[in-house]
Amino acid sequence: MVVNSEKEYIMIKVFKNTNEIGHFVGEMLVRDVKLSGRHHYSVSLSGGSTPKEIYSYLAERFAEVIRWNEMKFFWGDERCVSPSDSESNYNMAVKSLLGRVTIPSAQVFRILGENDPNLEAIRYSNLIGEHLPRHQGTPSFNLMLLGLGEDGHTASIFPDQRRLFDVPELFSVAVHPISRQIRITATGRTINHAKMVVFIVTGSSKAGVVADIFGKRNGYEAYPASMVRPEHGKLLWLLDEEAASGLDTSLIHNSQ
Repeated sequence: MVVNSEKEYIMIKVFKNTNEIGHFVGEMLVRDVKLSGRHHYSVSLSGGSTPKEIYSYLAERFAEVIRWNEMKFFWGDERCVSPSDSESNYNMAVKSLLGRVTIPSAQVFRILGENDPNLEAIRYSNLIGEHLPRHQGTPSFNLMLLGLGEDGHTASIFPDQRRLFDVPELFSVAVHPISRQIRITATGRTINHAKMVVFIVTGSSKAGVVADIFGKRNGYEAYPASMVRPEHGKLLWLLDEEAASGLDTSLIHNSQ
């Protein structure tokens, strides 16, 4: 466990494999959705191969256990493609999770990647403002799931676009630095106002970035993921053993 400031609570938990992470996430949702009371529990989903495995695990093991009808689903970022495209984060989530559990379609709010990116960023910002409670004037998700890129990016905020952590907008347009693919992403303002932010990171290719961030070394400030600092919530890193292989063991909270 690491406490960095009065405003920031960080915990790192390490698991043997992705299934163990999926089980932890499932049990967390069972508990927290029940505790959310009369308000729908809001989740911002992440794209990526590891989240896909987690979503599939939840659909297989927790379909009848989690109160899906008491949840609302959103996305933290989306590629500017149609919802049927293989690169669509929405498409992935539907195939791996949302299409396999019982949840009213009216409680699923996708980013319209096929629309004009600038207008869609504005529309989606307004949409979450309508559906989420606010903390200090900013809509606040109950849970925001994030991934980590090998370059330290998270959501679709890349190292050359770290300014998106400081803009007033809730969602903005981003550009992949190599492919130049246009994306729509939650900004730092939205991410850092969630009640719970959870990074899900697996694989040895991410170990160096994880170790840099927690060791505060090798220019770690250039990684957008290092700028995730919840204003009033908790930050939880769920790692497999490979992703955690470069960490100081004193930082790790026993996952068992």
